[in-house]
Amino acid sequence: MSTLPAETSSLRQRLRAALPAAMKSRDRDATAALRSALGAIDNAEAIDGSDIRAGAIENSAVGLGAAERSRRDLTESDIADIVRTEIAERLTAAQEYDGLSGGADRAARLRAEAATLASHLADN
Repeated sequence: MSTLPAETSSLRQRLRAALPAAMKSRDRDATAALRSALGAIDNAEAIDGSDIRAGAIENSAVGLGAAERSRRDLTESDIADIVRTEIAERLTAAQEYDGLSGGADRAARLRAEAATLASHLADN
């Protein structure tokens, strides 16, 4: 868990620090939102595998870590954009659920998830 004050810790650190607290308090909406946002950030860091081509085994890299590639480095702005996208997706889905019969509960949960993410984004 991060011991840095909110003003010096990164958005990702704040999200990660908030996850155990949400789980401990059994806040399902916050837990779901935080896990989803952290997963989206991790996915955005994944390497682009489109340039990897299969070839002959004798032309393969040999040795421990020879074929390893580093993950993308995201800036704080990139991470904030990902969290904003997560918030927008939840609010859009909540509007769609409002139009459905029996969708009010799901819409309220999506709005609560969006509010959780927005509260961490506001610290940024």
